[in-house]
Amino acid sequence: MNIWFNRWFSTVTHFIDMIRANEDGRRFVIYGTHSNPDALYLQNCDYAFTEPEGSDEEYIQFCLDFCEQHKIDIFIPRKANVLISKRISDFEAKGVKVLVCPDSELMETLDNKAAAYHSFQSKELAGNRIFSIPDYYVVNNIEEFKQAYNSLKKLGHNVCFKPVIGEGASGFRVIKDKIHTISELFKHGNGYHIPYQYACEILSQQPSFPDLMVLEYLSGTEYSIDCVASKDKLFAAIPRMKGSGRVRELVNHHELIKLAHTFHQEYKLPYIFNIQVRYNNGIPKLLEINPRMSGGMHFSCLSGINFPYLAVKLLLGEEIEQPKPHFGIRACHIEKEMILNKDHFA
Repeated sequence: MNIWFNRWFSTVTHFIDMIRANEDGRRFVIYGTHSNPDALYLQNCDYAFTEPEGSDEEYIQFCLDFCEQHKIDIFIPRKANVLISKRISDFEAKGVKVLVCPDSELMETLDNKAAAYHSFQSKELAGNRIFSIPDYYVVNNIEEFKQAYNSLKKLGHNVCFKPVIGEGASGFRVIKDKIHTISELFKHGNGYHIPYQYACEILSQQPSFPDLMVLEYLSGTEYSIDCVASKDKLFAAIPRMKGSGRVRELVNHHELIKLAHTFHQEYKLPYIFNIQVRYNNGIPKLLEINPRMSGGMHFSCLSGINFPYLAVKLLLGEEIEQPKPHFGIRACHIEKEMILNKDHFA
């Protein structure tokens, strides 16, 4: 079977390895594309190609043409996955199974952090509380930003902000009241911290800017929960605790596992998804939901669960057994050099 990964994180190379090493001995041919020909995971594909730049509609047409030209059986998208969800029927008409939630409205909601928060708050008002949500405001001009900051400070919060639509830590900043000292600069670096006045100077450069979430900064332990599910059943939820540096630990955290089950019962999100929470004063508060494989999911696979292959089996309508994960595993990783094969591209 031919599987295509379009533009992904470099860590998708781990997921490719896991699919190849599946316990059923099934053979897959892996296709990969990226706009950057030096994207490392392309070196781990059987066939690699560069992607074009262009409009959303042009990109979707590229995807449809690529699937037809290379006889793709399974498409596992990251780039444009919301748009692709809206066009699943076009791919299915070509005989292509797409590993993405077929509910495009849900995909669009989860892609927008403010819309996702609003959805969960609406559930709570209806008597079905799923997540605790940080105090937050959505702003798009400097005056709203200042008002939001002052309101959160009056509640006793440290304050941070991030784009409403974005991945990972892109655009995330913690507002620090004081300018860094020489000692902090030499010993700790700036990281994601930004002085309030500096943030105001940047955001006041134009009358308005893309929607920004200004919210309470959560200072406790952060967890990433990787999940594999059909529409009707959550088969596994692995809480992955983020330790110091690059250390991650798989923990049998009953509160977080229950939280994942509660979310899935309400939203029926299929295949693979990821829930990110962070504690504050003993309460796990939602950061975001990723309706796809997370960049660090390969750590959760150390539990003995082959997340990407199980998702492929669910996509194909095959039965899977209830996994029995191993917890208490602490792990880290080191970077390794890779010589790029310039002749690898088809």
